Amino acid sequence: MPRPRVVVLAGKELFDSFFATEQRKQLRRLLEWQRDASPKLTPALVKRLATAQALITTWDSPRFTEDLLQLAPQLRIISHCGGEVKSRFARRLFDRLTITAAPEPMAKATAELGAAFLLYCARNVDFYRSQLRKPSNKIYQAMHLHGGTDTLIGREVAMIGFGRIGRALADLLRPFDVRWQIYDPYTPRGLAKKYPAKFVSLAKLLPSANLLMISAALTGETRGLLNRQTLSRLPDGATVINIARGGIVDLDALTNEVRRGRLRCALDVTDPNEPLPLGHAMRKLPGAILTPHVAGSFRQVRREMAQVVIDDLERFFRGNTVKNRVTSGMLDRMT
Repeated sequence: MPRPRVVVLAGKELFDSFFATEQRKQLRRLLEWQRDASPKLTPALVKRLATAQALITTWDSPRFTEDLLQLAPQLRIISHCGGEVKSRFARRLFDRLTITAAPEPMAKATAELGAAFLLYCARNVDFYRSQLRKPSNKIYQAMHLHGGTDTLIGREVAMIGFGRIGRALADLLRPFDVRWQIYDPYTPRGLAKKYPAKFVSLAKLLPSANLLMISAALTGETRGLLNRQTLSRLPDGATVINIARGGIVDLDALTNEVRRGRLRCALDVTDPNEPLPLGHAMRKLPGAILTPHVAGSFRQVRREMAQVVIDDLERFFRGNTVKNRVTSGMLDRMT
């Protein structure tokens, strides 16, 4: 039988970062594929879509409206190398096509960065670094005489969102005996039996959240959840850690709090201001730790995501059920 025709929507460099040599061989064995680097609908891409039975999409792919159904009349499945699909495809497409995502490989990697941020902030490393930049050794004497109180061991940590990433983070930090206070109205409460966690309201969470981890999806409910008013409820000296989506936090409000020294932060995401403007205050403010959206983007994670995509395509075209389908009913609770 002829191999299914697939269009891979990615530039060469991005494609190579996802698909290793062996995975490209797998694609050739399973599929008749061609690559298109255009981030927009060009005449050449429209011509390719006309005969495509499947698409492999990436972060640089065009975003498709319902018109895709007319442009690609033979299209049956879209497999996305990533976790976020809601903003990439019109809602109706999820009902008319099989659309899959590959979020699982990113969860543990993102949780790893969350753990790094938590440890760095809980141990107050930035403070000690600043002390050692001074022409003084007083910090040694202070530690010698009084000791320190900075630790994550046995600490209570607040978390907003207890999905795939939040649970991976809780698993990574089990040896530290962290106790979690969690705000997530959609997570099954039975998970409190599997994790050292207590589910509370946002109103109860914020006033005692000295360390606040954000690992929620960006939805209509969570967009701007941490704004000027809610940030003001955090205790003085609290640290806001965001490994999820920047849109959950009002960046201007957080910047003001960090600028005046009341709050600190560790951010991997700042969307919609991403990349963060070169002159943005957060790039240099004391008390702000920033990374350029690196949590789930390292090469091995991309290889694993590519394998998830290949495996689901193989299942689909062999007539089996895919493992990572996203349906329209799932979208409201997804980023």
